[in-house]
Amino acid sequence: MTRRSAVLSMLVALLVAAGAIVVLLGSARPQTALPAVEPFAGTPRPEPSGARVLLGAGDIADCNSNGDEATARLVAGIGGTVFTAGDNAYPNGSERSYLECYEPSWGMFRDRTRPVPGNHEYDQTEAAPYFEYFGEAAGAPTEGWYAYDLGSWRIYALNSNCQRVGGCERNGPQATWLAADLAAHPAECVVAYWHHPLIASSSRSAGYSFVKPLWGILHEAGAELVVTAHEHIYERFGPLDSEGLPAQEGMRAFIVGTGGDSLYSLREPQPGSEMREAQAHGILELTLRDGGYGWRFVAIEGSSFSDEGSGSCR
Repeated sequence: MTRRSAVLSMLVALLVAAGAIVVLLGSARPQTALPAVEPFAGTPRPEPSGARVLLGAGDIADCNSNGDEATARLVAGIGGTVFTAGDNAYPNGSERSYLECYEPSWGMFRDRTRPVPGNHEYDQTEAAPYFEYFGEAAGAPTEGWYAYDLGSWRIYALNSNCQRVGGCERNGPQATWLAADLAAHPAECVVAYWHHPLIASSSRSAGYSFVKPLWGILHEAGAELVVTAHEHIYERFGPLDSEGLPAQEGMRAFIVGTGGDSLYSLREPQPGSEMREAQAHGILELTLRDGGYGWRFVAIEGSSFSDEGSGSCR
């Protein structure tokens, strides 16, 4: 073998070895090919005259899904205040999850977002990356609950990770604060949102009774709407009483765990359930007017599901 041939053979062997290493490294951490989602390029639709818009969802961003990019495109086209209903950044609410998964999609609305944490945020010690990412908009790091006004409506962003924040019992810090704020701000119309639903028709869970004290305080104060997530479905309930049972007058509940992560399936409908969907990612748009409200579930492109209606404040 000539010297030139020996050198060429050595180079070929090195290239083959390098290729094997690349294959091994790639197989150790497979990547999912995600179809691109066109960004929203227009001007957001303004809020209706005489009304304020609150829009959002929960169970949102996952680097292995393009569902959050698709729902972000919907949000980008609608003016108003954005809420997140928890489990905002999968898989574990880490700094990396927020910066690499949430920031490229729903992060574009951070300056108009009023979030709440989910259970995955608390996979990190004291949900520190969540509070660092959203800053003052997320409330005090030891609490994660707060209130604000939208027009004539009082909005309550609550923390349903009860064991992490001193419990949700009526004599606990969050429930005590909620009752006091409702008394100090007797608004005609009230909406609250948090992560875990009191009642659900999801295949994963029928609901979470530990939020019932918060539900009961809001019901007694005459609140209109409660929005949650955690169950990766869309569900709308008719008026419910302080126990979460159908009533002529009560609070209407929505589950909007459709922000982008994988969806669940449905079980037999719970009493009071009026609409359910487990095949469509999308967002809930609430139009808040003096004395009343409208709702609209906006599904991502390619889905034919829709749900809309209106109601009056109690």
